[in-house]
Amino acid sequence: MENRKSVMEWMVKGKGAMSIIEISCVEVWREISDYLDGDISAELRERMRAHFEACAHCAAVLDGTRNVVQLVGDGRTFPMPEGFSTRLYKKIHALG
Repeated sequence: MENRKSVMEWMVKGKGAMSIIEISCVEVWREISDYLDGDISAELRERMRAHFEACAHCAAVLDGTRNVVQLVGDGRTFPMPEGFSTRLYKKIHALG
C-alpha cells in the first residue's frame, strides 16, 4: 500500500480559508459503493475525491469496484456448458 498511515491529511480550499480534512483508507472503502451511487454528502464526496487523487491504492480499488458494477449491472448472462450445474453441485456437496 502506497500510504500506510491510518489517517491521511489533505489541504483543501474551503470558504476562503485552508482547512485540514482527514479520511482513512478504511473509511473510503466503507463508503465506496455509496460514492459510486452518489449517495453521500457533498463534503464526504470532496474528501474522498481528494483521497483518490493522493492514494494510488484506493484509486485502484475505486476503478476495480466501478468495473465490477459495470460488468454485473449490464444484465448479460452467459450459458454454462452442459452438465456444469450437476458437477458444481457435486463438488459443493462433497465439501460439506
